[in-house]
Amino acid sequence: MYHSVGDPTDDPYGITVARDRLDHQLAWLRRRRLTGVDVGTLLRAHATGRSRGLVGLTFDDGYADFLHEALPVLRRHDCTATVFVLPGRLGGSNEWDPLGPRKPLLTGDEIRTVAESGMQIGSHGLYHQSLTEASDDVLRQETHHSRELIRDLTGTAPDTFCYPYGTVDRRAADAVRDAGYTYGFAIDPGPLLGPYALPRTHISHADRSVRLGVKHLRHRFARRTAR
Repeated sequence: MYHSVGDPTDDPYGITVARDRLDHQLAWLRRRRLTGVDVGTLLRAHATGRSRGLVGLTFDDGYADFLHEALPVLRRHDCTATVFVLPGRLGGSNEWDPLGPRKPLLTGDEIRTVAESGMQIGSHGLYHQSLTEASDDVLRQETHHSRELIRDLTGTAPDTFCYPYGTVDRRAADAVRDAGYTYGFAIDPGPLLGPYALPRTHISHADRSVRLGVKHLRHRFARRTAR
């Protein structure tokens, strides 16, 4: 689970990875004969028993730096990724982060460019609101309407949804299913683990070889224990 790719020095949330560190992390995967892929590719391969050697890559929030910083590195390593965007904030910024810094988000044209480059576009809701605290009307807008807007942008309705802040409850998972998505992604879904509450591991700028190895093993163990 990635977010922004750029200068990590002014980042109170620890969600920014420098371009050269992303390059190092993807090279680490490739040296181990692992390939980073979008989660749609990963889950389709998993369904047919062919996911060995694949690692799902996601980028949350739809930061504009994905296009110029992350995408060239992904291409260099023959990787794809899923970019979870906020169609209610096209060309806006991460106003939900009270501490800043402000980062620009992808515009509609830029999202189309990312999709045309071979990356998967998924929904992160409309405005980055916690779905576990949303009213029924807001929950429907964040799930159903965001899917419709992305379909209008790219020509394809997304089949993947990512819960803002990584938090999910049964009500939010049911709303994602009812909106027509095939999968939902959280961080630590606990007892809700399943197609609409899949776990991910946060990757930070601090993650070099040893930390990546530990996180890889810990994530695999957590998945196995939860089954």
